Amino acid sequence: MRFPYFKMKKFYLFFVLLSIMATGSFAQLVDCATNNNNLDVIVKITKFYPNPATSVINFEFEGLNKSYTFQIYNFLGKKMVDEPISATKLSYNLDNYYRGLYIFQVRDRGGNIVESGKFQVVK
Repeated sequence: MRFPYFKMKKFYLFFVLLSIMATGSFAQLVDCATNNNNLDVIVKITKFYPNPATSVINFEFEGLNKSYTFQIYNFLGKKMVDEPISATKLSYNLDNYYRGLYIFQVRDRGGNIVESGKFQVVK
């Protein structure tokens, strides 16, 4: 009985790999890993701590253009913060934030998302 299960797992793995290759995600991943021009896609430019946060959350930016904007959304999609990045470190007081997940985005001048992430508020 073990043999058919092993074949099924093998087939499932093959199917997943085939679907990834068909969508082009695998090709983009290989291109990013082998092309030195795309290494900035892999490198994170935003560090944030503590996560989960209770009263304050800090964001540190490395190598950002001053024309970028920083946004925080709650899990329902309501924009909580929308401001230009004027310093390499920003801190936010979480008194007006409810317990839950929040999403942050760094956007360029054209509105394209440069980086995004999520953090949790626990109270």
